[in-house]
Amino acid sequence: MPSLGVQPLCTEQYGSRGARCYLPSPDGSLSRVGDEPGRVGWRSLKEIFMSVFLPQGYPESVSQDYLSYQIWDTVQAFASSITGALATQAVLKGVGVGDQTSTVAAATVTWILKDGTGMLGRILFAWMKGSKLDCDAKQWRLFADGLNDLAIFMEILAPAFPACFTLIICTSGFFKCIVGVAGGATRAALTMHQARRDNMADVSAKDGSQETLVNLAGLLVSLLLIPLVTDRLQLTYALYGLFTALHLYANYRAVRAVCMETLNRARLRLALRHFLYQRWVPTPAHANPREPLLPEFQRHLRVTLGAPLHLLVSSMAEFQQACEGNSRNYLIALNRKAGTVAVALRHGASSVDTIQACSHALLLETLLCQALPAGAVEGEMLQKLQRQLCGAPDGEVWAALTETHQLLDRLFPRFLAGLVSAGWVTDRNLLGAEEWRLDWTPKDKKVL
Repeated sequence: MPSLGVQPLCTEQYGSRGARCYLPSPDGSLSRVGDEPGRVGWRSLKEIFMSVFLPQGYPESVSQDYLSYQIWDTVQAFASSITGALATQAVLKGVGVGDQTSTVAAATVTWILKDGTGMLGRILFAWMKGSKLDCDAKQWRLFADGLNDLAIFMEILAPAFPACFTLIICTSGFFKCIVGVAGGATRAALTMHQARRDNMADVSAKDGSQETLVNLAGLLVSLLLIPLVTDRLQLTYALYGLFTALHLYANYRAVRAVCMETLNRARLRLALRHFLYQRWVPTPAHANPREPLLPEFQRHLRVTLGAPLHLLVSSMAEFQQACEGNSRNYLIALNRKAGTVAVALRHGASSVDTIQACSHALLLETLLCQALPAGAVEGEMLQKLQRQLCGAPDGEVWAALTETHQLLDRLFPRFLAGLVSAGWVTDRNLLGAEEWRLDWTPKDKKVL
């Protein structure tokens, strides 16, 4: 060991791991210090494991919620692998494996129908819900895994109903392909959130390696379980129930562990109401655990963001009312009877404009559907507007909307500053705006 009094030539560090330094030796060579002799082998094994299964630069290269999410994701993948093996055994039995009376042609036709139905399901679901998966990635991820468990349960039950076997298997295949679309898309959205060094491909690849390792472990356990459950339906159902419960719980904990800084409607609703009621904006770490992951039964207005003009107004008079007192990059209209808010965005509206427009719609929702607590910010004005919006005749709603514009002009700069200081991302959003954009006459010009 070189003398402690020797000045090191340089020090080096790999990510957040322990630093080591290089010292000159009397013979002109370099000697390295910093590695403890008794732990070199252990550290080598640990470093090999990290390099194989974790993104380069971990933990600095990923989000803070990465490890907790991956732990629970690993548990759910293992449980899903076991239930999938039970379902595979049931499907193979149902198509005639081991039955001398069945034909290869019948089994092939059943399998083709199953795959074909699934392909149709994949296309239909991507068409109908593809644009919504980014906005509510956590909810759709939980939905996908719940639907996957339902599909597996149908496959396990299918052999007990031979007359309906093909129909059940095709329906299960339909569900599983929906799971593939929703699960794959939401996994990509979560990977984008976790990658913090433009390393989305590395994070995704290592996630695939982790899942492969878990599936391999599940395969080995399945090899032990399958001989035990063959022709023992009660044990099969018991194991399915046990591992499905574990699968759902681990999925819930996994998506709960995700802390996203980008605003979707649920997180914006939480942040806005917290600001109105308690006068400060919650951080992502405070709001994400309170984001609903299951359908809520509270009353919400149906908000159409980026709506075409015909959803807002039906006459020139209504269009002029929508523009009155409004110099912003959006127009907004409220239909109390239908419980809807339509928001038209101007061509070139920024992300902040979209956040302001959605905040306006959610402010209307709060006034119409929520009781205002004592001490709310701008409490007197909010209560006045609440009375106007709830009790005014239909013809006077536009006047109340104009006053909400004025209120939001005072509140939104403070709210936006609170969002930024709390750590929310405002230069992009997941508010799910439609693609309609309008250009309307500025207020200082006359309409011919």
